[in-house]
Amino acid sequence: MVLVAALGLAAAAQAEKADRNQPMNIEADSLRYDDLKQTSIFTGRVVVTKGTLLIRGTRVEVRQDPEGYQYGVVTADPGQRGYFKQRRDGGNDEWIEGEGEVIEYDGRADTVKFIRRAVMRRLTGTTVTDETSGPLITYNQTNDTFTVNGAPPPPGGTQQPGGRVRAILSPRSTEPTQVPAPGPRTGAPLRQSGSLSGQNGGSR
Repeated sequence: MVLVAALGLAAAAQAEKADRNQPMNIEADSLRYDDLKQTSIFTGRVVVTKGTLLIRGTRVEVRQDPEGYQYGVVTADPGQRGYFKQRRDGGNDEWIEGEGEVIEYDGRADTVKFIRRAVMRRLTGTTVTDETSGPLITYNQTNDTFTVNGAPPPPGGTQQPGGRVRAILSPRSTEPTQVPAPGPRTGAPLRQSGSLSGQNGGSR
């Protein structure tokens, strides 16, 4: 099962664009640099920040290609999950939050993958608006969409509970529009009706 979802309407904000040009700062208990592979491996309570982007995990492997694009693989302790959070672009207070046993960050493709026991949420401030879970979630920061892949059942078997895709969608909140009572045709001219307002709740 594959679910493709757009977070909000076409005018919805994307991931914070300014983060792409920010330096990547990493804190950890230890660091090992592999000059041959041009990778840095951080272990022990690793915290990665890049503008509004925040990543936490037990082990983070980072590399940068000749064009300056950065890549990271976050691994959690057995039974635990790595953590990702980033503000959406546009100066609002909306955030994308995700967890997975492994998290892969691709700076060139501008994607984040949450692998195994993956969960992804959209928040307004600290309030969860939408939540989706599945074995694999791929978040495309360029167009603010994501795909959720459910594990297929074994041949001749049935779908396992852990392989299903699940989503919790909050209704889009709107305020009722005040409609004036009808009057005689010779009365005052019609007033322009108020516009609907509310959050852009994503469709799944």
